[in-house]
Amino acid sequence: MDKRESVFYVYILRSIRNGKLYVGQTDNLDRRLSEHKEGRGGRFTRYQGPWKLVYSEPHANRVSAIERERFLKSIEGFHEKKRLSNNGA
Repeated sequence: MDKRESVFYVYILRSIRNGKLYVGQTDNLDRRLSEHKEGRGGRFTRYQGPWKLVYSEPHANRVSAIERERFLKSIEGFHEKKRLSNNGA
C-alpha cells in the first residue's frame, strides 16, 4: 500500500486497572496496541495498564487523525471522549 493511501486511526484505551482513558492516533492500530500491551507505548500507558481498546475510528490522513486526537484530549472534547469510550466498551 502506498503511504498516501494509508488509513490512520484515532483510538481510545481504557485502563483495566483503574479505568483511566488514553487517546492516541496511529497508522498501524495492531502494532500500536501491541506496543501499549508490551509497555512500549509511552510513559502514561506504561504505568497505567493493562489496557483495553474501547473505541477506534479511521481517518483518511494523518492531519485529520491528529486534529481529532487533539479535540478528544481537549476540555471541549471531554464529554465526547467519555461517550465514545462508554459506547465502545
